[in-house]
Amino acid sequence: MRLFFFLSFTLIFGSCGDVNPDSQSSARPAAEELSATEKLNRWLDGQYEKELSFSPEKRSRLGDKTDYDQLSDYSLEAQAAVLDWRRASIEQMHTEFVYDTLTADGKLSYDMWEFSLEQAEAAVPFANYGYVFGRGGSHSGVPSFLISYHQVDDVGDIQAYLARLKDIDRVFDQLLERAQAAAEEGILQPRFGFDSAISEIQRVTAGVPFNANDESPNSPIWVDIQTKLENLVQRQVIDSNTAQTYLAEARGILSGEVMASYQKVLNWLQQNRNYASKEPEGVWALPNGEGYYNHRLKRMTTVDLSADEIHNIGLNEVSRLQSEMELIKNQVGYENSLEDFFVFMREDSQFYFPNTDEGRQAYLDVNNEYLDFIRQKLPDYFGLLPKADLVVKRVESFREQAGGAQHYRSGSPDGARPGVFYSHMADMATLAKFQIEDIAYHEGSPGHHMQISIQQELTDVPRFRTQYRTTAYTEGWGLYAEWLAKEMGGFDDPYSDFGRLAGEIWRAVRLVVDTGIHSKRWSEDRAVKYFLDNTPIPEGAVRSEVQRYFANPGQATAYKIGMMNFQVARASAEKKLGDKFDIKQFHDVVLGAGALPIPMMHDRVERWVEESLVIN
Repeated sequence: MRLFFFLSFTLIFGSCGDVNPDSQSSARPAAEELSATEKLNRWLDGQYEKELSFSPEKRSRLGDKTDYDQLSDYSLEAQAAVLDWRRASIEQMHTEFVYDTLTADGKLSYDMWEFSLEQAEAAVPFANYGYVFGRGGSHSGVPSFLISYHQVDDVGDIQAYLARLKDIDRVFDQLLERAQAAAEEGILQPRFGFDSAISEIQRVTAGVPFNANDESPNSPIWVDIQTKLENLVQRQVIDSNTAQTYLAEARGILSGEVMASYQKVLNWLQQNRNYASKEPEGVWALPNGEGYYNHRLKRMTTVDLSADEIHNIGLNEVSRLQSEMELIKNQVGYENSLEDFFVFMREDSQFYFPNTDEGRQAYLDVNNEYLDFIRQKLPDYFGLLPKADLVVKRVESFREQAGGAQHYRSGSPDGARPGVFYSHMADMATLAKFQIEDIAYHEGSPGHHMQISIQQELTDVPRFRTQYRTTAYTEGWGLYAEWLAKEMGGFDDPYSDFGRLAGEIWRAVRLVVDTGIHSKRWSEDRAVKYFLDNTPIPEGAVRSEVQRYFANPGQATAYKIGMMNFQVARASAEKKLGDKFDIKQFHDVVLGAGALPIPMMHDRVERWVEESLVIN
């Protein structure tokens, strides 16, 4: 795939107008071409149904209760079986479908299905490189999944919930086997990863029913079961005696086999913690660490950029953004250096809510105010709009991290379950007021909630494309959305606008720091210092961020690389179309195909531009 990337470009803003969101296909294809594409679409839907059969948990996230009593298979054998199936699927596609007979959108589906195998094949040598029981691993992910995605509407659903509780020991045994195999190969996470996992397990298993002897609140998963059973009683689906019977069964499972499974994982973590490096090292220290990091960069960005190229892009962007920050510093009358201004913004109490329940509620309220404001502006910039609702809430206590990254979880495709924008609120000193507006637009609208909801609601593409994810597209769109929101009338307050630039420079710094850690062998302290020297991000959030980069190599580079490619695509379209450029139509073209690999996104935009020039 060719590289769609350049560093300097001119943005020319065009006019807005109502468009048909599917108008990018201007000429009706020949009947035989349309027939071939329809046949491919039906075949791909069947293949996706088979893919879902490998993952009961993914079905549940989609609101599908098939295999509702099962958790997914996490063994390497199951992973190999999926890969074998995918290979056979691609071979069948090559045999049954002639690429040149497909419409442009049919070819896109074909390419994306093929790309999914390319990514899976590239990951084979690194199957054990992920830190299975690291910060936010399956030990907290499984209970979070049950709480967030296992809806209980009838007796069968609560029985399925209990069956899934019984399946936790099998899942943890499979994951522990993989963690042990990785350790034997010399693949160990930094010590802080062990400490995070140990702390998370202790929080999951604190209180009733795991431990009745401490003063901790009841376990969140126990509270979830009680709440869901109470709802069945209130709806008169079951009576209170039946609910008590199910509660007693759940209590026995949790305090028995589930607790035993957690204890087994906890023992392994505690025993292996001391083998891990006290001073964290990047993946360069792992066997074939350079190969692994190059793989991660390609997977996260979907473009061909080396670690050195990404590092230098980051340095250039940091310099450019600091020039813009200087202008706002001067605008608000601050006379000292930009670095001093960072310290002022980071430490002055006026920029933070109190670390109280009232302060947390005020923080949520302000988020909702910004989201309400931007929602009114969306029709001026988009033809496609999401149907799904969005809620903003605090992360569950057992997986909350002081300074942890705020994040989005999609709702169900049918809109029955809203999308959720989660915030880590354990320490309000890590949540600056001047960043609220920027992050709200990134996680909500026009960012993740809007993009992912629109994708899930698409009806004219094969189903797999409604759920397909590439990090550079998804996170790049979120960062582009922050930049776009300024154009839409956001960031009227100069401190909030500074927060917008702080959000963008944060992602530029990620390019420098992630590659610094994993390619240039930076220490944790050096990474933290570079972050603090070049951004106003609170130190608690910075330290949490840097540890995240150690634990998830390459992921942090996707945001800025993705954003810049969206800007490049738009600037190119504006230049070629001139006064014929339509911002609503551009956004609908970009959002109307799902989360594409970046080169495929560029191809789609370029095809739309060419067709628009022919039409006009």
